[in-house]
Amino acid sequence: MTQRRAQADKADFPWWLVAAGLIGAWLLWQVVADDLYFRVLTTLSRGIGITLFVTLVAYAFATLLGLGLALAGLSRWLLLRQLARFYIEIMRGIPIMVLLLYVAFVFAPALIAAWNWATGWTGWEPMKTRDFPFLWRAIMALTFAYASFLAEVFRAGITAVDPGQIEAAKALGLKGWNRFRLVVWPQAFRTILPPYGNDFVAMVKDSSLVSVLGVADITQLGKVTAAGNFRYFETYNVVTLIYLFMTIGLSLLLRRLERHLRRQPG
Repeated sequence: MTQRRAQADKADFPWWLVAAGLIGAWLLWQVVADDLYFRVLTTLSRGIGITLFVTLVAYAFATLLGLGLALAGLSRWLLLRQLARFYIEIMRGIPIMVLLLYVAFVFAPALIAAWNWATGWTGWEPMKTRDFPFLWRAIMALTFAYASFLAEVFRAGITAVDPGQIEAAKALGLKGWNRFRLVVWPQAFRTILPPYGNDFVAMVKDSSLVSVLGVADITQLGKVTAAGNFRYFETYNVVTLIYLFMTIGLSLLLRRLERHLRRQPG
């Protein structure tokens, strides 16, 4: 049995990570040793903060909206369930690129027009469409899109909790919010974490789509840099390297957290 386990552990050794590490080390050496690579990295590094800002803010908003949709979908009220399902199915059926363009050029101007109409009696100066930055339009679009995905993740995790646990909580006199906070959520979190983490990594990659709106993230700066120096190979090598460092690093951290939670009792 011990020999079989050792063989299984050897077979499960992450050779892919070794290969990725060697490629990453080679690319890092190119960045350090080659002045062109270093200049490209210096330029693109300004977009890392924008990429992380878009990802973190949009995912935080999507988490809150997705949790609200999941709870509405599990509500005893038919209207709430139908509204939640309507939103989820519509948003999941629209490509994120199309949603970005729709929010940026249709929804945002309509929202500003509605605001100006609602506040017209106050005498405030009307807002202009250009007063709504494309950065926040992109964040809004990603929030709308990922909320529909996370709603299904939360719904699956909550419904996976043993009904007997909920009945026991009711017998102990716990009311709705305390029952959810103390009993349902801690157990659902273990089920939710893997797909929730995967969606976060996917958000890091999908944040590159905001470049179509001219937001100065890593991808947009890469396009501008390559168009200026005509060194597409070197520029997009650096773009790829930055995204790989972020996504693979996050994936490894999430796997470690999952293993830690599996070792916890209960």
